This record gives sequence, C-alpha cells and structure tokens, in this order.
Amino acid sequence: MERGKMAELESLETAAEHERILREIESTDTACIGPTLRSVYDGEEHGRFMEKLEARIRNHDREIEKMCNFHYQGFVDSITELLKVRGEAQKLKNQVTDTNRKLQNEGKELIIAMEELKQCRLQQRNISATVDKLTLCLPVLEMYSKLREQMKSKRHYPALKTLEHLEHTYLPQVSHYRFCKIMVDNIPKLREEIKEVSMSDLKDFLESIRKHSDKIGETAMKQDCRYNQWKIIAKIFFSLLLSPNIKAQQQRNLDNIVSQHPRISGGKKSKKEVCASSDLEVPGAQDLVDFSPVYRCLHIYSVLGARETFENYYRKQRRKQARLVLQPPSNMHETLDGYRKYFNQIVGFFVVEDHILHTTQGLVNRAYIDELWEMALSKTIAALRTHSSYCSDPSLVLDLKNLIVLFADTLQGYGFPVNQLFDMLLEIQDQYSETLLKKWSGVFRNILDSDNYSPIPVTNEEIYKKIVGQFPFQDAELEKQPFPKKFPFSEFVPKVYNQIKEFIYACLKFSEDLHLSSTEVDDMIRKSTNLLLTRTLSNCLQNVIKRKNVGLTELVQIIINTTHLEKSCKFLEEFITNITNVLPETVHTTKLYGTTTFKDARHAAEEEIYTNLNQKIDQFLQLADYDWMAMEPGSKASDYLVDLIGFLRSTFAVFTHLPGKVAQTACMSACKHLSTSLMQLLLEAEVRQLTLGALQQFNLDVEECEQFARSGPVPGFQGDTLQLAFIDLRQLLDLFIQWDWSTYLADYGQPTCKYLRVNPTTALVLLEKMRDTSRKNNVFAQFRKNERDKQKLIDTVAKQLRSLINSHHS
Repeated sequence: MERGKMAELESLETAAEHERILREIESTDTACIGPTLRSVYDGEEHGRFMEKLEARIRNHDREIEKMCNFHYQGFVDSITELLKVRGEAQKLKNQVTDTNRKLQNEGKELIIAMEELKQCRLQQRNISATVDKLTLCLPVLEMYSKLREQMKSKRHYPALKTLEHLEHTYLPQVSHYRFCKIMVDNIPKLREEIKEVSMSDLKDFLESIRKHSDKIGETAMKQDCRYNQWKIIAKIFFSLLLSPNIKAQQQRNLDNIVSQHPRISGGKKSKKEVCASSDLEVPGAQDLVDFSPVYRCLHIYSVLGARETFENYYRKQRRKQARLVLQPPSNMHETLDGYRKYFNQIVGFFVVEDHILHTTQGLVNRAYIDELWEMALSKTIAALRTHSSYCSDPSLVLDLKNLIVLFADTLQGYGFPVNQLFDMLLEIQDQYSETLLKKWSGVFRNILDSDNYSPIPVTNEEIYKKIVGQFPFQDAELEKQPFPKKFPFSEFVPKVYNQIKEFIYACLKFSEDLHLSSTEVDDMIRKSTNLLLTRTLSNCLQNVIKRKNVGLTELVQIIINTTHLEKSCKFLEEFITNITNVLPETVHTTKLYGTTTFKDARHAAEEEIYTNLNQKIDQFLQLADYDWMAMEPGSKASDYLVDLIGFLRSTFAVFTHLPGKVAQTACMSACKHLSTSLMQLLLEAEVRQLTLGALQQFNLDVEECEQFARSGPVPGFQGDTLQLAFIDLRQLLDLFIQWDWSTYLADYGQPTCKYLRVNPTTALVLLEKMRDTSRKNNVFAQFRKNERDKQKLIDTVAKQLRSLINSHHS
C-alpha cells in the first residue's frame, strides 16, 4: 500500500518536471536548449518525456492547422500579390544590375585613385607618427650628444646638469624605446665616470697647490712687506720729528728703503690700499692657481649627494699636505733662503685655505682652519726653536726675526692669531743678544789687541774735532794747547764707545715691529747693553789686564782709558733715551752698569800694576849679591838697588796722568813690598851668619830707599808718610848698628819706645846670625877680654829677648 503511494508520488513529480522542461523548451532560445535536454537524458524517465513531447507536438500541429484554416484566404491573396511583385522585382533587379555594371565600369578609376589615396593617407599617418616620435627622440639624442661633448671637453659640472635633465625630463617621454633603455642603464656609469674624472681633477688641483704654495706664500708676503715698508717710513718720519738726536741713523734707514723702492712717495696708505696698488705688479693666489677644479668637484659631489665624502677627502688630503709643509728641511738653519722657503710654503698653504673658506660654502669651516693653524703654529714654533738655536751669526738671526715678523704679519692679515710667534721672538731675542755678545767680544778683542796704548796725538783741528765727534770729551785746558797735542786716552776709547753704540743700534733693530711698547724696548736695550758691559767688555778688559806680556805703561793707559769710558756712561744713557724716548727717571727703568764695569777693570788694572811693580822689584832683588861676611861696608849703595830706584822713578813719572790715589797707592805698595822683601832678604834662613860690616852695607841700601821716599816720586803724600814704609828696617838697623840694647830692653812695650817697630823675634834671629859669626871668626879672640865681654853681652841680650818672646806668648 505504502509502495503504491510512493510510486504515485514519484510519478507526479516526474510529470511536473517534464512539464517544466517542455515550457522551458518552448520559451528558450534554440542555442541554449542543450543544457535543458541534457537534464532529460540524465534522468531515467526520458521515454515518458518523449511521449509527452510527441503529445505536445501534436497539440501544436492541431493549433497551427486551425490557425492556417482561419487565415487561408489572406494567405492566398498575399501569394497573388507576391507573384505580381516578383515580376516588378525582376525588372528592378535587371535595372539595378545594369546600373551596377555601369557604375562598376565608371568607378574602377575612382577605386584605383581611392586605393592610392588610401595608401597615401596611410603613409602620411605613418610619417606623421614617425615625425612625432622623432620629435620626442631627437631632444634626447641631442642631449646625449651634448653630454658626451661636455664630458669630452671636461666640462663635468655642465655635463652633470645635462645628465640630470636627460634623466628626469627627456628620457621618461620615450622610455618605451630600446635605445632609451640603453641610455638609462648607462646613466649610473656616466655619473661614476664624471665623479672619477672630477676627483682626478681635484687630485691634480691638490698637487698643483702643493707645488705653488711656495710662490703663493712669497706673493702674499711681498704684499705684506710693501705695507710694512710704508709703516717703517711713517715711523721714521715720526721719530725724526720727535728725536732729532738720532736723525742721522734713522735718515740712513729711510734713505735705504726709499732707494730700494723709488716709486714710494709721501703719504701714508692703509694696508688694503697698498696691497690693492701692488696687485698690478704682484699676482694673487687666484692668479697663480686655478681653483675651478675644486669648485666643480664640490658642485658635482653636491649634486650627486656625496658632498660629505668630498669634504672629508679634501680635508684629509690637505691635512697630509699640511704635515708635509710643516716638516722643515734638516739644513734650514744654514741660510735665510731655507727659512724663507719654509715660511712661504706655510703662508701659501693657509692663503689657499683662506681663499677656499671664503669662496665655498662649507667645504672648510673656521673650526677646521683653526685646528690646522694650531697644529701649524706649534710645529712651526718647535722647528724655529730647534733650528734658530744652531745660528751663531747675529745678522742671520736678525734677518730671521724680520722674516718671522713678516710671516706673522702676513698670516695675521688673513685672520690667524700669531701672538705665540711674537712671544717666541722674545725668546729668539735672548739668543740674538748672545750672538751679538759673541760678535762684539771679537770686536772688542780686536780693538784691544790692535791698540798701541798710547795717548792719541793730534796735529790739526780737523783730527781733533773728528775724535771729539766720536767720543764725548771736553777739556778746556787741552783745547787751549797748541797743536800738536795729545788726548789723554788711547784709540780704543772712541772705538769701544762707538762699538757700544753700534751694539745698541743692533739691539734696536731686533725690537722693531715686535709690537713692543717704548718702555719694553728701552728695558730690552738696557739689559742687553748691561750684559755687553758687565760680561763681554769686562771679560775682554780683564783678559788684556791679565796678559803675561802686558807692561806697566799699558796698564796705566788702561786705567786712564777706563776712567774716561766710565765718565761716558751718562752719554750712553742719554743716547738710549733719545732712541727709545723713555726718560731714565721712568719707574722700573733699568740702569746701565757701565760705571761698575769700568771701575772693576780699573781696579783690576791697579792691582795688576801693584803686582807688576812687585814682580819687577823681585827681579831686581834677585840680582842682590851681598857679602854677608864683609868686615867693612862699601862707600855707596848696591848697584842693583840704584838700578831699582831708577826704575821706580821712571815708572812713577809715567803715573802723572793716573788718578792721584792710584799713583800714591802704587808707590806706597811698591815701597812696602821693597821694605818687606829687604827684611826677608836679611832674615832668610840661607843667611846663617852676617857681620856688622855687611849690616852697614845693607844700611846704605836702606838709606837709598829712604832718600827715594823723601824725594816725593808721586805727589800727594803728606810729610814722611812714604818713609814710614821703611820704618821697620830703619829701627831694626839702628838698633844693631848703634847696639842700643839697653834702650830697647828698657822701653820695650812702651808707646814711646824708640824701637817700637822692632819685633823681639826678628831681633833674636838677626842677633843669632851675628853671634854665630863672632864664634866662628874669633876662635882665638875668646882670650881677649873685650871679645869675651861682647860675646857675653850677646848671650845676655839673646836670653832677655827669649824671655820677652816667652812672656809675649804666655
């Protein structure tokens, strides 16, 4: 039962589906009916579907038949009309065919023309398209050609601009062409080529400025030198107005400068004006070096986005070049040209860097320049300290100083701080002073060695005025004397005085352009002059005084000369004051020590005179040949002593020009030495015995000495002052010759004692010599009463003298 129901339901569903498919077939386009029929054959009831389809077809056929039957008469009428129309249509067809034939015959030429026109139009379109494409491509090709031409002519920065336009403006418009792709691929290579070529140009530029640094520096220093010459002229004119006393020396300096530069005329110009006028004659850095490579390379690297790389490379290479420039040659100190080349290279280096600083934006900056300058300054100062220490020629040191000043002023003009250079110049000034002192030591030695140590003779007024002009000397009495006459001093006085002035001028030359105040210059000159006087001149004078072969005449003349030089020190003070315009009363002004130098030299000469006199006296005394055993004295003084007294008289006659105290001291010293030497001669151990006759002969010699003292060989002694030099001998001889022992022994120790100067020890020594003589020569005389009494007396006196000596010691 249930199966029957289910079969019935399935039959109903299949029937509904077949109905739907039939409706779809009726309403669907024939081209799309395939899927519908496919669904029928996929099912299992296609047989029933065919039955229904046949039934539906029969239904439609019946409907068609009904419809045809309904419209049959109309159909017949239509067929009739169509038959009529067919005939007319045939006629029309014939006419159209005929017309077409005629038209075809007539249009063949037109078709041919139209075909040709079509081809022309096609070609025209192609040409137009080609022109349009070429219009787009030709600028690209022209730009590329221009690019290659610019690179060929090494116009790299314009080439880079052209490449930029080509890449961003022209190539995008024709990017679909194959040649454009090749160009696009080649652009990085071109950029790299431009970069490499520009870097090569930069390297050539760096090599060029390395080679031209010397010339650039020389040019810059010449420009600054001209400016300095204007300053010197103005300074000298100003000095001439203020200090007419130094007019001659300053006028010589001015004449030298003007003669070397005849185009210089009056009027003071600024440094800028001077340098501007000199540009006509002296080229600048930009004229000596083509800076365009560095500008081009900078722009190229900036455009390529590698400016920082370029800046780092440029600075690194310039640092290397700076180190090379700052390395002085080992023989730089030998000539001024060595220093000049060294300075020229340094100035040239920094002039180039200054030019780059002011003509580029950021390639170098002030911090970088300052860093380089600090390095250069320290290395330069170290090199100058080392090499200048080898220099022993003051002229070279002075030229070096002027060169350093020019070097410093030149760089200061470009904004570089140079205070350390001027501080170093003060160190070199000490070395300059030492070289000057060495040079003047030789000058003074030559002057002193070549001097004849005789007063300068003058035969006429001209010579007299010449010497007075060289040395400040005034003597009214000498001026009144007729010619020929003599100055009291020898030639070395004016020569030494003038050399001291020349030394002062040499010191002044070094102080120029050091930016020192007048007080500082004055102090520097005075200190150096003091060294010259107290060390150099003093040593030279001392060496002359201490020479073995120097005579008394030379020593006397040295004393006279140093006396006059001492008096001239105040004129040297005035001379320095006139040069520096600093009054000696100014606070902290250094005083000249010349008076001390000449006083010390004079004292040394005086001591040498005393020593020489004593040596001469000793030489005469060595000729003494006393017969200590003589029984009777001679009739006159010994020959050696007469000669000695004659020598002393002639010597002291030369002392007339010496200061009074010097002559008196020398005379007193000689007499005391003679007295002491005679006493030593009498008491020396080798003289074991002496007789009264020998003592009387010795007394004659002492009397000759006393006579010489009384004669006043040197004026100025009061009374018997000079005779007192022989008082010890006189009292000793009187005691023995007069045999006045009772008085001596009785008055010994009393202030009014007649033999106050006789020492008991001295008396005992001499007495022992006489007693030994008596014992030896009077062997048989001991049997005589007088001789025995005398011997006893001698023994008694000797005993008493020993007692006095012992009591004195206790």
